[in-house]
Amino acid sequence: MAALAYTLGKREINYYFSVRSAKALALGAVLLLTACHAASRRYRGGDTCEYLLSSGRFLGEKVWQPHSCMMHKYKNSEAKNCLIDKHVVFIGDSRIRQLFYSFIKLINPQVKEEGTKHGNIPFEDKSASIKVDFLWYPEVNGSMRQCIKSWTEGSVAKPHIIVAGAATWSIKIHNGSNEALTQYKINITSIAPLLEKLAKSSDVYWVLQDPVYEDILSESRKMITNEKIDAYNEAAVRILNSSSRNSKAKVKVFSVSKLIAQETIMKSADGLHLPESSRDTNAMILMNVYCNKIMKPIDGSCCQPQPPLTLIQKLAFCFFTLSIIGYLIINLIHRNNFRKNKSCTDLESGEEKKPTISTPNVSTLEMLLHSFCKLGLIMTYFYLCDRANLFMKENKFYTHSSFFIPIVYILVLGVFYTENTKETKVLNREQTDEWKGWMQLVILIYHISGASTFLPVYMHIRVLVAAYLFQTGYGHFSYFWIKGDFGVYRVCQVLFRLNFLVVVLCIVMDRPYQFYYFVPLVTVWFMIIYATLAIWPQIVQKKANGNCLWHFGLLLKLICLLTCIYFLSYSQVVFHGMLFAFIYLALQKHQMISEGKGDPLFSNRVSNVLLFISVVSFLTYSIWASSCKNKTECNELHPSVSVVQILAFILIRNIPGYVRSVYSSFFAWFGKISLELFICQYHIWLAADTKGILVLIPGYPMFNVLVSTFIFVCVAHEISQITNDLAQIVVPKDNSTLLKRLLCIAGFFSGLLLFSAVQDQSRH
Repeated sequence: MAALAYTLGKREINYYFSVRSAKALALGAVLLLTACHAASRRYRGGDTCEYLLSSGRFLGEKVWQPHSCMMHKYKNSEAKNCLIDKHVVFIGDSRIRQLFYSFIKLINPQVKEEGTKHGNIPFEDKSASIKVDFLWYPEVNGSMRQCIKSWTEGSVAKPHIIVAGAATWSIKIHNGSNEALTQYKINITSIAPLLEKLAKSSDVYWVLQDPVYEDILSESRKMITNEKIDAYNEAAVRILNSSSRNSKAKVKVFSVSKLIAQETIMKSADGLHLPESSRDTNAMILMNVYCNKIMKPIDGSCCQPQPPLTLIQKLAFCFFTLSIIGYLIINLIHRNNFRKNKSCTDLESGEEKKPTISTPNVSTLEMLLHSFCKLGLIMTYFYLCDRANLFMKENKFYTHSSFFIPIVYILVLGVFYTENTKETKVLNREQTDEWKGWMQLVILIYHISGASTFLPVYMHIRVLVAAYLFQTGYGHFSYFWIKGDFGVYRVCQVLFRLNFLVVVLCIVMDRPYQFYYFVPLVTVWFMIIYATLAIWPQIVQKKANGNCLWHFGLLLKLICLLTCIYFLSYSQVVFHGMLFAFIYLALQKHQMISEGKGDPLFSNRVSNVLLFISVVSFLTYSIWASSCKNKTECNELHPSVSVVQILAFILIRNIPGYVRSVYSSFFAWFGKISLELFICQYHIWLAADTKGILVLIPGYPMFNVLVSTFIFVCVAHEISQITNDLAQIVVPKDNSTLLKRLLCIAGFFSGLLLFSAVQDQSRH
């Protein structure tokens, strides 16, 4: 009864929710989300600098996440390159002094807080000609006004960046009186026009006052209450905003510090000054506000303008637009022809006339344009997600729950969709698809959760990546060894399927080919495997069965390949996959293994010993990965131990006959589109070229991941179908036609390289 309910449940799900309906739902979601984000940008404004300076939240205890954009963590060298020949001034009280020290530590971490507490503090980095000064003006009064006025009159060199703020001293000295607040409003009103004048040529920031922790304030500071601070902040914001209304060159209000302080002021030593981690966050925000538009870091989307379209991107846009127009025209013509030639009843004979059938050429052209039409729309979504400033982006933040809970979830789904295999051979097609599928899902969860910061997970994921390469060696070697097909058609089909999406993304997303590192890697290894087996003498299984000496010839080829790999310091895991395929096929040929349904692969005794060794190997590796001190140490041993884990998995998965006879159709479905999933994640699931996370639904992290994942999987599946359709058209079986296509492709890439060279020259 339970088994029947289980089967009926799966059928019910598959009946009511097909891939086609899922894609239609994903398309509707994309259109709705695009419209919502466009409207939000239109009415609320799309300036990410405003968000960076005014809103955000903590991820964990120390990681600050600005609203809608990503914050880059600047290194000392990057900070110096950004601020070269710049003069920065911090003017204000002791809180501004703290911010000053955190800022200069981004330039030189060796700086110590040794300056005079109630005096000016200079800092200079002569190697980069950077000057950063702190000017002690604890009150907004005539003295501060005179200092600022001197910069506007030209008597003193104008700073490139000015960071100002003060209020707590006014509250303290005047014992929190209302008269002091009134005077503060008068003084800041007189300073505001001067700051506005400076803002036309410099970056000017007014830092709002952080809240205090009233319970631990000293007696001399008890009058500094959060109520008073809010009143002073409200006055500053109202006056600065009113003076800068409808003005592009305005003073930027640095209010985000207030939000940060609300979460961390309890850790303050005196109730007034922020803990060091909060000050460092404020300094990093300042650095992002000023430097992101200069340095353009990939993982710093805040304050970065949308990059202009390149020449190649414009040409791609024109091509896809023409494809859409062409498809619509042909589709319209076909519809009109169908209406004219539709079936009609002959009044005399009573027979039905059949409609005319379109010619193969027209149908091929329509299929080609239809594929490019869909691809153009998909690439538009790619561009909107990761190049336009339409959708939001956020930094990754790792927690154990964000990685392990989704792992458990997909494991349950994988078990739920368990079915019998069509064949029970070792690493049959269904099993390898399943293997690719669950590995790809784990890798995707690893990427979106930022689990690379957790060393044991990082090392296990490296084994999965090695397993992909192992499958590359195993799969291609098995095909060439069994089929003996070394024709150009086979090579072109494989190269097209591997590289088509990546080439399109290189054009649309303006990224180099090497950026999508895995595809170039497996492409090179495919060509190496092909060259090894295709060069004289071509040794295949059919030839070797006739004479056993050919097996030794193949072993010599493999030894030569291993020697080259060793001297070139390449990874040996692909070679191990080839060697495993050779040994397995030899054992299969000589009937030394049992692959019947339900039968163990070897005798019971041998099977039990191999299973025990495999399980111990898994446990040993996990213990070793958990005890590693750093990535460098682990990575040195990884190449030599990863293949053991791969072989252990293959044995555990295939030795028991009942395990070998079933597979997860859920994982196998994902395995069939694993390449597309791996590539598409760069831009429409993750963000900023995998550095961050795409945010389609802000404020609801879990719901956002569910929606973006659903769209992402649907897009990857559609791209897989488009690639298969185009492969049949672009790579024909006829050799003469294929040669012409190859010449056209060579011309296309030559033109692409020419345009790329022109583009690079114009940039420089």
